[in-house]
Amino acid sequence: MAEVIKDFDKPDFSVDKYTKQLVKECVGGADLQQRKKDIQVYSDQTSATLKKSVYANYMQFIETAKEISHLESEMYQLSHILIEQRNILASLTDEKTPGNTQPNEEGEEQPTQEEVENSHATRAVKEMVQGFNGNLEGKTFLNEGALIELDANDYRPIQRVFFFLFNDVLIVCKVKHDKRLEFLTEYDPKKIAVINIKDLDGVRNAINIITPDGSKIFQSVTAAGKTEWIEKLEVAFRFDQQKKANKKGPAPQPPKKANKKGPAPQPPKARQKDSPSDAKSLLSDLSPTESQAGKVENYGPEWIAIASEEIQTLIAQRHFEDAQALIKRTQEYLTKDANFVNAKQIAEKVKALETQLTDVLLQELSNCHCRNLQVTLRASRRSLKILVDIGRARQACGTLLKVATMALRTAQREARRNNAEISELFFCDLTQVACEFLSAFEPQPACVSALVVWCNAELQYFASQLIKHYLTKGTHLDAVAKCIEGIRKPCAKLTEIGLDLSYHLEGLLRSTLESLIEESRVRLLETVGRSEDSWQPYNLQTKSNLKRLLLELDALGFDMRTHTTGDTWINLTQSTVMFTRHYLQLTAQCAYLAKSEVLWPSLEVLLRDLMVAQQAVKPVAGLSVDPNFVLKNKLFLLEELLPTAIDNFRLISGSERKCEMLLELQRQLRKQLAPVPKQRSVYQTDVF
Repeated sequence: MAEVIKDFDKPDFSVDKYTKQLVKECVGGADLQQRKKDIQVYSDQTSATLKKSVYANYMQFIETAKEISHLESEMYQLSHILIEQRNILASLTDEKTPGNTQPNEEGEEQPTQEEVENSHATRAVKEMVQGFNGNLEGKTFLNEGALIELDANDYRPIQRVFFFLFNDVLIVCKVKHDKRLEFLTEYDPKKIAVINIKDLDGVRNAINIITPDGSKIFQSVTAAGKTEWIEKLEVAFRFDQQKKANKKGPAPQPPKKANKKGPAPQPPKARQKDSPSDAKSLLSDLSPTESQAGKVENYGPEWIAIASEEIQTLIAQRHFEDAQALIKRTQEYLTKDANFVNAKQIAEKVKALETQLTDVLLQELSNCHCRNLQVTLRASRRSLKILVDIGRARQACGTLLKVATMALRTAQREARRNNAEISELFFCDLTQVACEFLSAFEPQPACVSALVVWCNAELQYFASQLIKHYLTKGTHLDAVAKCIEGIRKPCAKLTEIGLDLSYHLEGLLRSTLESLIEESRVRLLETVGRSEDSWQPYNLQTKSNLKRLLLELDALGFDMRTHTTGDTWINLTQSTVMFTRHYLQLTAQCAYLAKSEVLWPSLEVLLRDLMVAQQAVKPVAGLSVDPNFVLKNKLFLLEELLPTAIDNFRLISGSERKCEMLLELQRQLRKQLAPVPKQRSVYQTDVF
């Protein structure tokens, strides 16, 4: 073992060389197997050592990952600050150039600060962004900054991005590993929507931007940066409206008094890039109170304006009950009062979010399947309740029944592998599903009918599996009787909850059972009379054997003590005694199957033919036997065994129906076995 470890630890270890050397050294397969075991033991030891090392340093790995994440965030902040400083320095450099400080001799207007910023931003995009060929001339620069794109499902970071926002274009770039920017795509700010996402436990400062490509979530480094992006995107969205309003111009206002020594007021267009007050002033310019000359419009309550965002946030946070309650509240309010601005748009958004909530709940319901049916049903209660409340009961019941089908069939497969009782398991699971279903959808008639259809389908699948695995060709009648009796009892208990599947079950198994009964009849008839009988009283050799036999017959409902003689003798042949025991057992098995009226005739035919075959057994030709003893055995079968079998058959089957075939057989055999009186000779004489 030490040599194996030493070879593997060498830095110049070669698999090919080691294999060739191993083949040369080993003699026979046994030596190779031993080397294989040694290598496997070393592999297991190495794996265990590696696991221990990982577990020992597990917390260090987590702390290191957190530290790396913090450092990465700080690098993003530093990169953002450096970009801002670069832009400020570039603007200061341009302002201090001679062309900007000296007045223009030709009388042309000096470029405003906004135009300077636009030119700097245009130049920066062309220099920094790889793969961008768009035209940015004449566009107004609004904002730039680094963000993190998150996965919409689990809020996992996908990639680092950098935004350049102009008045009519949003440029999205990918931050590569070498800190360079690669062009990804561009959007029209008027064709996107921005949704504010509330801070979650693990995600903060996130916004949801709905683009023509779909919904995307981005995270800002700071809360101020998030607010700034929301404001700037809103400014870009309403930029054309503000431009038209500026062309019309508001009513002239008297100038405010200013100090003579104070600085000259800046032109309206000269706004600082990162001044939030300018963004607020732009938003205030766009407010309907100023643009419509004092006209007051009804915007509805404040909560309904942000209802769609709240609903989407609640769905993302998996607060489905709160989302459903807010949807219901919004719809009720819109039903009462829809005469306010954007009421139609809000109604459409809420309807779309209701559809989204339904899809999410149905997905939750379909994902709650488990090997344990009780766990599956318990996990589905929350989604079911909400879906029923929002009027999606039919979709919910269909999904629940599909999940229940998977759980039921998985449990059946495991039970067959473990040789467990499948009948009680199936009907117990079916009862659980039905009770849970009825408690959730009881007021819904359509859903209850779906449950009945599903139960019939599952019963049909269960019957097919039962026939395939337990009622195969060649199965003995006692096994068939036990299987069917084990199915009928739990199936009948379903009537306690209002489900009666017995008739359907008997119909599914009828053809298979009839074929098995016919097969058993043929097989049993072949065994009758196969062994030769000496037609002598049966000696059981010991008292214990006789006692055991009498107890077995007592359990079958037959008393044979009147036919015992001596300590170990029965005054019947051995074949008659064995046939009596077998016939009574067979009668009990047939009686269990005869609880279904459709199988009664075929079972009576089986018992009748078997009795006829036994009555037809005769002594071998040339064998010296007592004819009175033969007749006694046949009368025993007719007068004692057959009536007892008829009574047991009716008692076990629980039916008041008469066994017409067996009674007719009894009448016919009595006629055949009736003793014929001997004719006496009559003598006549004339002598008196």
